[in-house]
Amino acid sequence: MKLGEIAQQLGCQVDGDSQLEIRNVAGIEEAQSGDLTFLVNRKYRPALSETRATAIIVSKDEAAAPIAMLRSANPYLDFARAIEIFYPAPKFTMEIHPTAVIAPTAKIAPGAHIGPYCFVEDEVEIGRNAVLHSFVTIYRGAKIGDDFFAHSHVTVREACRIGNRVLLQNGVTIGSDGYGFARNADGTWYKMRQSGVTVIEDDVEVQAHSVVDRATIGETRIGRGTKIDNLVQVGHACKVGSDTMLCGQVGLAGTTKVGDKCILAGQVGAAGHLTIGDRAVLTAQSGVPSDVPADAVYSGYPAMETLAWRKSVAIFNRLPEMQKQIRDLRDAIDKLSGE
Repeated sequence: MKLGEIAQQLGCQVDGDSQLEIRNVAGIEEAQSGDLTFLVNRKYRPALSETRATAIIVSKDEAAAPIAMLRSANPYLDFARAIEIFYPAPKFTMEIHPTAVIAPTAKIAPGAHIGPYCFVEDEVEIGRNAVLHSFVTIYRGAKIGDDFFAHSHVTVREACRIGNRVLLQNGVTIGSDGYGFARNADGTWYKMRQSGVTVIEDDVEVQAHSVVDRATIGETRIGRGTKIDNLVQVGHACKVGSDTMLCGQVGLAGTTKVGDKCILAGQVGAAGHLTIGDRAVLTAQSGVPSDVPADAVYSGYPAMETLAWRKSVAIFNRLPEMQKQIRDLRDAIDKLSGE
């Protein structure tokens, strides 16, 4: 494909030869002749003089480069769109595989692809153009919207509700039992029936082997457009707002509330029964024992404002030295007192 054609599809400005032939997309360090790459992170700027790529997507104000450029208002987004040009999503035929088991009371709208060994129970409703890849299980009474895509080994449990254009990667479970147990007088545990549901709103993606538990009573809810990474645990009765990102191995204990447009980086843990305000950012491995205000950037354990955490870490590294200084001062004071 000609570079000019790509520019037209992406809405970018060509700076260089628009007739160059582009055959693939690649990272700036791996790119070869015929590849289109991109530059966003300044740390990769030195690689620009060495890359073998034929063209690069850059910001509108980027300095001239030794290769052809596509100038973009959002280079990372346009590179994402360029990937789709060369690697379109696979198409699935409208069919129900003979090994799939569909209950007679299930309602599946036109355009569905139900793959091998899928199981759809009674009173399930699935919207138009759904894809259930293989070994997908939909429990009784689940309601699912249009353009649903479930990769292999996805499970949607009983009575859960899923909106439109939801994508569930391999091994995701929606609506598993919440972690609810009451203690008996003898110290043993009595399992609380998890009578609530999980609600997944439109345009949510949940990546591989993540779990969103159902509520004990009421609902667990994931807001519109939120993206959940691999190996994330969302506990019972949590509420996660819209356009929030929960990165790998995040854990939300029950009844945690996370606002809109938040980012919880890898391995953040929330203690439960707390609120994280809109647009808050929690850096990797932060432990959250209490509420976090809106627009805050928190780090560490216990999580605190990132600037305060950095100062604390700087002091922590000097504790042995400071301890020695305190001992020396105390010895000097004792000596003076003795005189």
